[in-house]
Amino acid sequence: MGQGLWWGRGCPWLCVPLGGGGGGTAGAPTAVLPAGPSHWKELKATCGGDKQSPVNIDRRWLQRDGGLGDIIFEGYDQAPPGKWRLLNDGHTVMLSLESEPGAEHIAISGGGLPGRYRALQLHFHWGSPSRNGSEHTVDGQQLPMELHIVHINVKYRTLGEAKGHPSGLAVLGCFFQVSEAANSNYNTIIGGLRNISHAGQAVDLASTFRLGTLLPHIAQLSRYYRYQGSLTTPDCSEAVIWTVFEEPVGISREQLQAFVSTVHFPASGAAPLKMTNNFRPPQPLRSRKVFSSRDATASCGCPRCPFAPLLLLPLLGPFSSSP
Repeated sequence: MGQGLWWGRGCPWLCVPLGGGGGGTAGAPTAVLPAGPSHWKELKATCGGDKQSPVNIDRRWLQRDGGLGDIIFEGYDQAPPGKWRLLNDGHTVMLSLESEPGAEHIAISGGGLPGRYRALQLHFHWGSPSRNGSEHTVDGQQLPMELHIVHINVKYRTLGEAKGHPSGLAVLGCFFQVSEAANSNYNTIIGGLRNISHAGQAVDLASTFRLGTLLPHIAQLSRYYRYQGSLTTPDCSEAVIWTVFEEPVGISREQLQAFVSTVHFPASGAAPLKMTNNFRPPQPLRSRKVFSSRDATASCGCPRCPFAPLLLLPLLGPFSSSP
């Protein structure tokens, strides 16, 4: 998230809007600072905290928690009324999930979450033609791409208020693996990328869709990892309950390539740079523990679980060999 702060490994600069508000208005003057993730704590002290995200999920040290059962998904199986807006915010592709006033909210609860959480937005992190780009890693291995669906605790009215509480936000994380067949559930989002090639551009999608179609198969949604962490861009607020699904979603190489080749970082020179490697590396776990859900196949004492080859499949061959 981190409004108005743009960074990526293809664009090793942090662009901070000048003047009041800090909302990152397109075209506003900016200060360009050489500041990758290792320097973020100098800009925002919270980025150097003890509960930062993402993390490496080391399956040798997972602790199974029987209280992490089925997550309750509300509205995930319906296409809501109104329109969703797709945005190139300068560091990712983001889809706003705000509903029309009075409309039923898309929300999650259960699964050990301390309350009900309303969906705000989703966004993606990816790599480049020669490397994978998930933010979380599994046993030190990075997958091609990662989806984050951001939810706010319904007892807080604003994002700013929620970021002041350890349980203010809940993010669902989902890995991607490269498959031979295209995933038609992502056609609407991928089709909109050409309209948001440059930072600040946005487009209303022709229609909404069932958000649940973006997730792993419904039978796999009770298999996940859980830990307490943060947002993965400044201000890195340590207010996130993370749920990372065990099962990756398949998309084709061509679909993955669309993210890498279509959208751009903000222009800081003669020409805008392709938006690549827009992920933060894993942060120290420190005293935290990562828990596996009741139904997860990977837990403490199971370092070589059956799904390990599935996770590693995309790593055996990058989705493109050209730089």
